[in-house]
Amino acid sequence: MITQKITPCLWVEKDAKAVADYYLSIFKDGKLKEYHRYENPPEAKEVSGQGSFDTAVMEIAGVEFSILAAGPFFKFNESVSFVINCKDQEEVDYYWNALTANGGEEGVCGWCKDKYGLSWQVVPVEYFKLINSDDPKVREKAMKNTMKQKKIVLSELK
Repeated sequence: MITQKITPCLWVEKDAKAVADYYLSIFKDGKLKEYHRYENPPEAKEVSGQGSFDTAVMEIAGVEFSILAAGPFFKFNESVSFVINCKDQEEVDYYWNALTANGGEEGVCGWCKDKYGLSWQVVPVEYFKLINSDDPKVREKAMKNTMKQKKIVLSELK
């Protein structure tokens, strides 16, 4: 049963179940809600070159994501990313390390990519207080030091 109005759909090359399992191993509060495998009709096989595709629906951090594994036609890029609002540095470190491991990639200013190339912004919620502070010195220091970081390290921004 669909419970949210808008569901992000992640197009991956293959194995929707393995992709869901990967994200569920990182986001411990998640769950696999559905998994289906479909055979392509003959006209779709001609276009896609594939006999079948599969889908999964998972829920992580209270958000449903649909995964469509239907071939190598589209790749992720930074124009779409997901922000992980972390309660503290320990949580930032956990998500950063988990997402950049096994083929993931560090970016700058709190951005990284996971092993599938999906972009994430791993940000402690206190960061927003610093960059939006009423004190211009606090704002400037936080912004200036953010530009020097890959993973956001709060102690260096204060």
